Amino acid sequence: MPKDLVVILTALNLEYQAVRRKLIGLQMHRHDRGTLFEVGTVRGTSCRVALGLTNKGNHSAAVIAERAIQEFSPVALLFVGVAGALWDTARLGDVVMATHVYAYHGGTSEDDGLKARPRVWETAHGISQLGAYLARVDDWADGVPGTGQAPQVRFGAIAAGEVVQNSRISAEARWIRQHYNDALAIEMEAAGVAQAGHLNGAPVAVIRGISDRADGAKNSANDRDWQPRAAANAAAFATRLAVELTREQEQTAMSQADRSRTAGTPEGHVRNTAHHSTVGVMAGSVTGSTVHMAAAPKASGPAELIAALDGFREDIRRRHAEGDLDEDTFREALAELGFARRAAKDDTPEPARKATMALKRLRGLVAEFPELVAKLAPLVVAAGDLS
Repeated sequence: MPKDLVVILTALNLEYQAVRRKLIGLQMHRHDRGTLFEVGTVRGTSCRVALGLTNKGNHSAAVIAERAIQEFSPVALLFVGVAGALWDTARLGDVVMATHVYAYHGGTSEDDGLKARPRVWETAHGISQLGAYLARVDDWADGVPGTGQAPQVRFGAIAAGEVVQNSRISAEARWIRQHYNDALAIEMEAAGVAQAGHLNGAPVAVIRGISDRADGAKNSANDRDWQPRAAANAAAFATRLAVELTREQEQTAMSQADRSRTAGTPEGHVRNTAHHSTVGVMAGSVTGSTVHMAAAPKASGPAELIAALDGFREDIRRRHAEGDLDEDTFREALAELGFARRAAKDDTPEPARKATMALKRLRGLVAEFPELVAKLAPLVVAAGDLS
């Protein structure tokens, strides 16, 4: 399965169908444990999407998101559907893209009330920036942009819990609005998806169309009218975002290929006129009296790749010792390195796929450290060359 696709997950069949209508050439893909995905292409583009259904709830969403990431190693995972608005900032039909997600059911019950102890996951900076750009361009909606009926994209927090919120006056509704007053929308799956993305080093974006105001009007005729419209708007923005994400991935791959080719040309190296000189190089390789200035020497086989992975492990440990990597990320990074190392030693037919997936997940975990990402790039290529 190509690793240049985007995974889109939904909780409801209505949301699934809204995304599915944007895709062509759909083919069924079955996970080992029976979960079904459909893989197709966004109409009019070359962007490939793996579409899956999680059903309601953070727990179910987390499990299916984990399976999707492991199965496809996607460019990004988008969770798409409808949500209730907590405030009047967002109109019915508008789209909310999460800047961060609250798991608001974390707390402690004390004599003087319930104290909030949420978990929070921020959306990856690159995806947030791209979403903001698409909102400014405003060419994603199915309707006519610029009219009074055109949906707008809002950016802010989304609160995710374990129960359907359908009141403005209940004790829990008042508590949520008091403790999470910056949240624009409320739903039941984003926290699970965000946690799965965090543990796997996969970028996640949550995109919701506003179908109601979480005020007691769910299941009314008005809600039944707005649900499909809100789902369609969320699907339109999400597929537009998916197209741009894969386009960026292609441009990055082309840029890396260009740099690799340049490193092998006369302009990309320095020749030493002395026949037996010793040259110190911080990053690169030396052949005879030619110094090749590359980001890192390419591992040409399993043994070389394993040695390079062991070297990268020391880089990770140093970062952790210096306090740059938190304990959870450090342990997850070591786990992915171990997985890639075992795959490199594997004599089954799929070592390349396993090692590449592990290194791509590792790349997501260390994405905030450009020098580590640069060191990983040739290792990902080397893993893909395993046979």
